Amino acid sequence: MVHRTRRLTAALASLTALGLVAACSSGGDGGGGDDGGAVTLTITANAISGGKNAAEADWIRDWVIPEFQAAQSEAGRDVTVEFLEEGVDDEDYKTKIALDLQSGEGADIIGIDGIWVGEFAEAGYIMPLSEVGGDAVDSWEGWDQMSDAVQSAMSFEDQRYGVPQGADGRVLYYNKELFAQAGLPEDWQPTSWEEVLEAGRSLAGIDGVIPIQLNAGTAMGEATTMQGVLPLLAGTGSEVYSDGMWNGATQGLRDALELYATIYAEEGLGDPILQQEAAGRDNSFAQFAAGEIGILLEGDYFWRSVINPDESIGTAPMANRDEIVGYTLIPAQEPGSGVEGRDFVSMGGGTGRVLNPNSENPELAWELLAFMNSAEAYSERVAGTVSITPRDDVNAEVLAGDPMLSFVSENVLPINSYRPGLAAYPQVSVALQEATAAVVDGTSPDEAAEAYEQALIGIVGEENVASGDG
Repeated sequence: MVHRTRRLTAALASLTALGLVAACSSGGDGGGGDDGGAVTLTITANAISGGKNAAEADWIRDWVIPEFQAAQSEAGRDVTVEFLEEGVDDEDYKTKIALDLQSGEGADIIGIDGIWVGEFAEAGYIMPLSEVGGDAVDSWEGWDQMSDAVQSAMSFEDQRYGVPQGADGRVLYYNKELFAQAGLPEDWQPTSWEEVLEAGRSLAGIDGVIPIQLNAGTAMGEATTMQGVLPLLAGTGSEVYSDGMWNGATQGLRDALELYATIYAEEGLGDPILQQEAAGRDNSFAQFAAGEIGILLEGDYFWRSVINPDESIGTAPMANRDEIVGYTLIPAQEPGSGVEGRDFVSMGGGTGRVLNPNSENPELAWELLAFMNSAEAYSERVAGTVSITPRDDVNAEVLAGDPMLSFVSENVLPINSYRPGLAAYPQVSVALQEATAAVVDGTSPDEAAEAYEQALIGIVGEENVASGDG
């Protein structure tokens, strides 16, 4: 555990020396509130009205707090809820809440990124929800409305540490007009990587069209990992981290890198220059919107925010999006070869909320957290917008008018895999990006995989790496 938390501990020490972190109340006046005594609960999140994640901040301040306080009053409890707003860089926020937790302080309910769960759990900063909130946690009705895959976004080692507050998934987008020109079906669902390549080869006959855009290289950063390497690994039945070990030059990684080599170095089905540009990802969005890219692997936000026909929302708006943009599941390498024997795969991300183990009122804090994740609360949170929630019942109602997001909610979220929430992951992700960059530049997949394993050993130590089988 030491090597996984070393960087976080150093950051905490640095922040402490600068005197930048103030301790927060972790529960107010004590007691559970059932004896008539006044109780104060606190919520913190990296959200602030008029600034970062303003919609979440406004919802907590204007709806969650008054509604929960009113409900508690009706039950004869004197409960006050305070919202400790933040609006800072994610790493600064992470360091602040980590120091709070480490020192036994902090808010009762804390918003965190799902990618931090494993790191915080291993450091002992957070505990499984049921150990903090009591028996009511496991019997909560909300779990029945969230697939196991969605719940795993805030889980670690098969235990729930938090409740997810959002959900997303990855799909293959394709241009139906280009498909028609290439003689491909409008209703397309490939069942293997080879079928994706075959479609790309058909599209290659259209002048001025890039058949396939699969994010690669370091310029696209985490987009390369989440919309490239990791879904491919999942399609081979492999993962970057499993059974307590980081996986090195596995056959799965070699196969994923071989697909990159086929697309970029061998058959010219993708544009290698685009992967090296500082604005390459944004440029790929614009090219897809202009009908210059045939197939693109991206998240559902691409539909909601990038090519949204509403010019006040879309960064590359497509007026005819609903007519010409198709979407389909990402196939495993071969049918049944994906993680857990799946035919199709996806990656998910997102944030959630945890209970502070230091809370003086943990069971009441769970009541508040459960209330924040109720169907009523989510319906209020997404009112006037179209976005995916973790709850199936809410999604069935609010997504009824958007077939694409309904497709993601019903078909993609249940097959999501997630990044390992460990301190070393960001460095490991960069090493994966470098491996794809090398292959796009002509390095053999075997050499790139071996170089990745050596980089991985340098990051986490040889004792924590399961060596590849090549």
